[in-house]
Amino acid sequence: MHIGEIKTADTANGIGMRVTVFVSGCTNKCPGCFQPETWDFEYGREYTPEMEQFILDELKKGYYDGLTLLGGDPMEESNQRGLLPLVKRLKSEQPDKTIWAYTGFVYDRDLVPGGKRYFDITDEMLDNIDVLVDGPFIQSQKNIRLRFRGSSNQRVIDLKETRQRGEVVLAKEGK
Repeated sequence: MHIGEIKTADTANGIGMRVTVFVSGCTNKCPGCFQPETWDFEYGREYTPEMEQFILDELKKGYYDGLTLLGGDPMEESNQRGLLPLVKRLKSEQPDKTIWAYTGFVYDRDLVPGGKRYFDITDEMLDNIDVLVDGPFIQSQKNIRLRFRGSSNQRVIDLKETRQRGEVVLAKEGK
């Protein structure tokens, strides 16, 4: 897995102050994407244990609310496999931090058994994410007034509640 960028003190990609990790690799390639360079799975630097430790150490600073994963797409298979140890460690070591993830895939179509981005580890990955912003960016539905998303088809999903109920529950802050 490669990382395009790690942003600290980010307030644009989730509620509160966040560390944001832009992974590389995306097969959706949405027209109008704000980060087309991250479509390439080899863009940026190879993810290392030192990067993971930097992220976890940064999140220990009291002003952070959590971690945000985007890119590229964190739900591509190689990215799920690369990120799973990070999200598990964060939930274990700092359970008060929230994890947000942005994906161009649709939760209840692509990230469920039989879906095109469902793998043997997907449930474990999703169980460690608090909020999932799903759906491809659609240029014709772009709306800069939307909070935490770029086009009106995208949803801000309370993933904990969704997985508990077995149906999509939108996050109150993201409507």
